[in-house]
Amino acid sequence: MTDVTYPAGAARRATVARPWLGLAVVLLGPFMTVMDVMIVNVAIPSIRLGLGASYAEAELVVAGYSLAYAVALITGGRLGDLRGRRRMFVAGLLAFTVTSALCGLAPSAETLILARLLQGVAAAMLFPQVFALIRVTFPEPQACAKAFAALGVVLGLAAVAGQVLGGILVAADLWGLSWRPIFLLNIPIGLLAAVAAPRLIPADTVTPGQRLDLVGVGLSALGLGLLLYPLIEGREAGWPGWSLAMLAAAVPVLAVFARHQHARSRRGAFPLLQTALFRDRAFAVGVLLALVFYSTLNSVYLAYAFLAQLGLGRSALAAGLVFSPAAVSFMIASIAAGRVAPEHRRAVLMAGAAIAALGEFVAAATALVGAPLQAEALIPALLLLGTGQGLLMTPLLNTVLGGIRDGDIGSASGMLSTMQQVGGAFGVAVAGILFAVVLDGARAAGIGEAAAYARAFAAAAGYGGLATLFTLGLLFALPKIAPREG
Repeated sequence: MTDVTYPAGAARRATVARPWLGLAVVLLGPFMTVMDVMIVNVAIPSIRLGLGASYAEAELVVAGYSLAYAVALITGGRLGDLRGRRRMFVAGLLAFTVTSALCGLAPSAETLILARLLQGVAAAMLFPQVFALIRVTFPEPQACAKAFAALGVVLGLAAVAGQVLGGILVAADLWGLSWRPIFLLNIPIGLLAAVAAPRLIPADTVTPGQRLDLVGVGLSALGLGLLLYPLIEGREAGWPGWSLAMLAAAVPVLAVFARHQHARSRRGAFPLLQTALFRDRAFAVGVLLALVFYSTLNSVYLAYAFLAQLGLGRSALAAGLVFSPAAVSFMIASIAAGRVAPEHRRAVLMAGAAIAALGEFVAAATALVGAPLQAEALIPALLLLGTGQGLLMTPLLNTVLGGIRDGDIGSASGMLSTMQQVGGAFGVAVAGILFAVVLDGARAAGIGEAAAYARAFAAAAGYGGLATLFTLGLLFALPKIAPREG
């Protein structure tokens, strides 16, 4: 069995002054971006009514951000290697803050969609630097595990805060601004982090004379756009011919991108994506794990939102409160996983996948059997799901990035983040198809609306369970972890 070892000399690097204070600043970035996504999902009905937007425009407010974010992640990660991770982190923070203000002040749906596209690009500049800064700032494996565990806690807090705050802010209608404070809330957080970052995050060394691969940027953006736009929009449109044509066109474009990157690497040029990364077994298996695992993450929670709000008649806030135990168990499990010795991490990952799969199957069974379903009946399943995902998510990030050399950590982080987004979009598309087909069939059979939604949710949760079992199988291909000092 192959072992994963950390880069030689990693533990001998000079210690960074006040690294945990620096981590607190770094984690404000993902807190802000994840909370923003959750808040917008809650507030989208109010946004549509407030701006007089069509349903298609309202969907683009959400999808436009996701598309721009996913398309720009590889570029954002490589810019961190090229220009400096701290510099790109601060630039991303400021850009996200400015675009949040533009969103909050948008006078029309068209303006808001454009601002959300720009906000997605800003998030793509910011987020890959988080993984990279954690890995570089905490070279010692156990400290790095604790730092990634802290990231898991912050992601869980952001998910809860987004759902709860979104409902509160929209209902409060502060100063008659309706939904606008959900975006304006980012301004003080972003400014605080941008001011603190240069003081608490260490500057990193970059290699002079390297240039961004603009051809690679164009090819990756085109290929990912062709892949992701139909996955995001095709389901709602009924999978028309253009969506299938775009998916087909994405394959050759991404193949050309891969060949271009390989050619640049061979001749010693600076590629957008360092293809040699895939010779690292942990990274190669890890990006596939991210693709499969994240296909379950978004799809099950989206199906739950449809069930709770449309099938069971719960408000967005009430649905979010029922979901919150999953976020709490996710945070607790992330903390526990961060305390596990590196050599036991693969076992923890496998336990997490097994528990998450059990939670998804229990959720499906709960929706199908017994008395008319109440949202609260899903809490035990959601607790299992959150626990399993907490044991799996942040240790996986640490494992996949653990053996990457510092000069390529931004590129690796961007690629890993991209696969998370592709997996999420794919999972939503597959689960969405299952949900719609089962819902239509249940309605045609003449059963009640709540029961029809329960069946549809069970189908989506069943898909999540099967995909998570596949994740468990892939974990056997992940090399054992044998960290080495010096």
